[in-house]
Amino acid sequence: MKDQELGQLIARVKEGALSRRSFIKKAAAVGLAAPFANQLLAFNGVAMANATLPYKPTKAGGGGPLKMLLWQAPTLLNPHFASGTKDQIASRVFFEPLAGWDKDGNLFPQLAAEIPSRANGGLSADGKEVIWKLKQGVKWHDGKPFTADDAVFTWEYAADPATAAYTTGSYKDIKVEKIDSHTIKVIFQNSTPFWADAFVGVAGMILPKHLFADYKGAKSREAPTNLKPVGTGPYRFVEFKPGDILTAERNPDYHVANQPHFDTLEVKGGGDAVSAARAVLQTGEYDYAWNLQVEDEILKRMETGGRGKISAVPSGNIEFIMLNTTDPWTEVDGERSSIKTKHPTLTDPKVREAMNLLIDRDSIQKFIYGRGGTATASFVNAPAKFKSTKLKYEFNIDKANKILDEAGYKRGSDGMREKDGKKLKYVFQTSINAPRQKCQQIIKQACQRAGIDIELKSITASVFFSSDVANPDTYTKFYADMQMYTTTQPQPDPERFLNQFVSWEIANKQNKWLGRNVSRYTDKAADEAYTAAQKELDPDKRAALLIKVNEIFCEAHVIQPLLSRTAVAAAANNLFHDHSGWDSDTWNLAAWYRG
Repeated sequence: MKDQELGQLIARVKEGALSRRSFIKKAAAVGLAAPFANQLLAFNGVAMANATLPYKPTKAGGGGPLKMLLWQAPTLLNPHFASGTKDQIASRVFFEPLAGWDKDGNLFPQLAAEIPSRANGGLSADGKEVIWKLKQGVKWHDGKPFTADDAVFTWEYAADPATAAYTTGSYKDIKVEKIDSHTIKVIFQNSTPFWADAFVGVAGMILPKHLFADYKGAKSREAPTNLKPVGTGPYRFVEFKPGDILTAERNPDYHVANQPHFDTLEVKGGGDAVSAARAVLQTGEYDYAWNLQVEDEILKRMETGGRGKISAVPSGNIEFIMLNTTDPWTEVDGERSSIKTKHPTLTDPKVREAMNLLIDRDSIQKFIYGRGGTATASFVNAPAKFKSTKLKYEFNIDKANKILDEAGYKRGSDGMREKDGKKLKYVFQTSINAPRQKCQQIIKQACQRAGIDIELKSITASVFFSSDVANPDTYTKFYADMQMYTTTQPQPDPERFLNQFVSWEIANKQNKWLGRNVSRYTDKAADEAYTAAQKELDPDKRAALLIKVNEIFCEAHVIQPLLSRTAVAAAANNLFHDHSGWDSDTWNLAAWYRG
């Protein structure tokens, strides 16, 4: 579809001659997925649709307890330190952004009075400014008023390098000004097509200035409210035992009428995905279980229990393998996997190419994940406009052997390969759950047939995904040769998702290992394409630039995608919940109710 035709269709939607649904169908027919089509409409002044869960209760409270299971247990409650999805979900119980993403990729106002658009004056024509009008009458849980000062402070807090926030990439290159007590202006250095990043979704949760002002910068980890949050959300903090349980109570002053429905909330951590699924689908002990990375055949059998149902929604999440091109076994200046080192063998692109051929993605999908994922060679898979059509995958042990033979890696008496005294022997780590351990075994067996020795390491999920800077086994420290996990695409646009591939986001000791680039691999062309995409207003040119970033890392085989993940959860049959694959599971928790 040419830009002129697209413009004509958008004009018809603005005039009321074409429905939003019809526009999205026409866009889908030429490869523009619904989230991207919605963003085009928003940028051109068409208000976002409300695709969230219809809320039926006529009063707040009265719903009794809501019990949730996060089998990867939360360990902290400051959203700006939450590198793990489980900590983002727990933080969102208390803290709210200006807007969130619903399941259809629509922006939905939360602490904002409305979504900025060209029509309401919120978006400048040059793409350099966004004006957010904040909701009036909102109170923090301690009774203090929520104002523009809190939003401006959150920007200062997250943008400060000394704070070492996980979200710093969303704030460090912008400026935020207070216009009045309930209006702020976000100013970009260049024209910015994807403006809905700062203050939006998982990166956007706003902190109370009066409680965090003394803990900005180097003292950020000392704030008592990192573990005892005071937010604006639907539930107030009661108790938190990191790695175990979180309890909360209904916020009687919540800023949405008749919400929330439930009187208390319990978020239980620990266990595993199978037991979490069973507790909802079979025993009915819990109402909701998140991230059911469970073999699909097992889930189907559990659903016959009659207590609950599987909720599976599209997402941009990706299960993938990352190869370490730094040396995880040599310490330099107090850190391993330092960018000052090079891996003895994984810096060789031929070794990485061979490794990529040793992954049987189709079998992993068919026999393990089923509804939970689709085999892919691309890191970005949704929206479709941003997915590479160039990247392909292949499972070919013979071809891998040939590549290693030609690269000079000879087999020893034990059948394992080496070159110049350096063996192809790797530690392969991931979190503990059955599908991942089965994937490890499949990959290990194929590697053995190619003369590569794999030692498997499985780490408790709450440890692997922890934000604890003293923990040596976190995925962000990457003290192994290779690792596997799912990374979440937090909005229906891959720009922020792809900042995992830029040089200025490398995870290291200085930023407390909260930098987004865990691989430590860099490429000048990727940096340049990413920077250009950030200010390119032409949607097709911008998509091409972001696809290039994706292709550079996948073709280097540092990143080896396995499955495009579906967001799979379990919910009690009588629970009405708002499950979005583009935001955290608790993004609209206030609207959940029991029917």
